[in-house]
Amino acid sequence: HLNPRSGRWVPDHTQLQYHVSSAVAYNVWQYYQATGDVEFLSFYGATIILEVARFWASVARHDPADDRYHIRGVMGPDEFHDAYPDADHPGLDDNAYTNVMAAWVLDRAEATLAALPADRREELLDELEITDAELARWRAVGSRLALHFHDDGVLSQFAGYDRLAELDWDAYRAKYGDIHRLDRILEAEGDTPNRYRVSKQADVLMLFYLLSAPELARIIERLGYRWDRAVIPRTVQYYLDRTAHGSTLSSVVHAWVLARTDRTRSWALFEQALESDVDDVQGGTTAEGIHLGAMAGTVDMVQRCYLGLEMRDDALHLDPCLPDALREVRVRLHYRGQTLRVHATRDAVTVTFAHGTTERARVSVGSETVELRAGEERRFAVARAARREAVAV
Repeated sequence: HLNPRSGRWVPDHTQLQYHVSSAVAYNVWQYYQATGDVEFLSFYGATIILEVARFWASVARHDPADDRYHIRGVMGPDEFHDAYPDADHPGLDDNAYTNVMAAWVLDRAEATLAALPADRREELLDELEITDAELARWRAVGSRLALHFHDDGVLSQFAGYDRLAELDWDAYRAKYGDIHRLDRILEAEGDTPNRYRVSKQADVLMLFYLLSAPELARIIERLGYRWDRAVIPRTVQYYLDRTAHGSTLSSVVHAWVLARTDRTRSWALFEQALESDVDDVQGGTTAEGIHLGAMAGTVDMVQRCYLGLEMRDDALHLDPCLPDALREVRVRLHYRGQTLRVHATRDAVTVTFAHGTTERARVSVGSETVELRAGEERRFAVARAARREAVAV
């Protein structure tokens, strides 16, 4: 791409962003969770998830030295890093986001097969020529992918991240003011963000955006690592201190990870995401095209984050934590053929089973799970955010 500050052409290595394939599999599984559409999963979705799992197992390489599988030569969502300093080839090793999501896909592949009718499962395995030996490799890779941690337990963005130099953020802010596009600034100086612990949007925090804290812990522990939830606030702060927010998506992700520990700051970042195109916060990029990802992300923030909406265990889960500026949320949800109306405040959630193709709707709010009948309404009291566990993400 052309750096507008320097007029120089900079190599584009975004073809190494293999993690995009995991996003496709993630969306397929989310759709299935929301709809319960076994036919879709059987004849379309399962093929996608299984082929992505096959891809990850094929690129992972086993190292007998640590008895771990490694995925090398990739680029994570954070586009500030595409190579190691002074390396003669692009790519990074064991990007945390890439490896965790690869492990997630390999785990979901097994769950996908279990969700299919037995005859269709056998038929699909035959069609795709997936053998028992290949399935065994998927399980092996999915339980031994490598992650790297700093000495204090913070999950490292990629192998060697903690050995990069620290940037003098105050000096760059004083010199340039707006440093959202820190990569262009460094490139114009003849430098590169590859030398520093800086992020456009922190890869590790993206994991908290996609996965609940229990699910992330389950995957990391399945990989054979000890994961202490108490390290989450430290991890969040570590990457917040080193992020330039060069992407409109960064505001969404950081609003998310702060939602239950710093609601005021979370709301400020949420408003920033809302205004990204209205105010053209990146100084001219809106004219090139709207930031649809940030727009969708703000809707997702209200639903999955502030409402605490999650689909698991064949139930719709709600765990609201509304910022002070958001007094209430009203949404109508279509879940597995059921239409549910949800009204949430900071003290209570009211769920109404409006109508549906089934007689009952299974809903969970906090630790309480109920089955609603068509036309039934239920009010749940919710704990105030101030009493919530501080490490909840």
